[in-house]
Amino acid sequence: MSNQELVVLGQGDAAACCPGLLTAPLDEDQATELAKVFKALGDPVRLRLLSMIASRAGGEVCVCDLTPAFDLSQPTISHHLKLLRQAGLIDCERRGTWVYYWLVPEMTDRLASVLSRPAGEPLPDRAATAGAAS
Repeated sequence: MSNQELVVLGQGDAAACCPGLLTAPLDEDQATELAKVFKALGDPVRLRLLSMIASRAGGEVCVCDLTPAFDLSQPTISHHLKLLRQAGLIDCERRGTWVYYWLVPEMTDRLASVLSRPAGEPLPDRAATAGAAS
């Protein structure tokens, strides 16, 4: 058993500089919060909606342009968009009859930083760690 101390994300010095999943374990609150975001992304319709919104020229898209891309009812599309909003991935504004959506880049940047390893650091050698455990 290793005497190495685990640093939990969000506590101590590890939180000072963009900690990620690969640098320290998540604490319970962070894991709960991130699980909601990943759950929102875990549906193919929501993932496509997010992609359509994020890749739209001009940075925003009307719901009237999203709905025809799916073989789903408008209320179902609205439900999926609501879940993406609740997860903090998109935001919206009503303009007259229509609602316009745009990406919240801070959230996608946060997800990217959580999942990436520190630049330049090699991945651990799995063969060496497996041999040490035996």
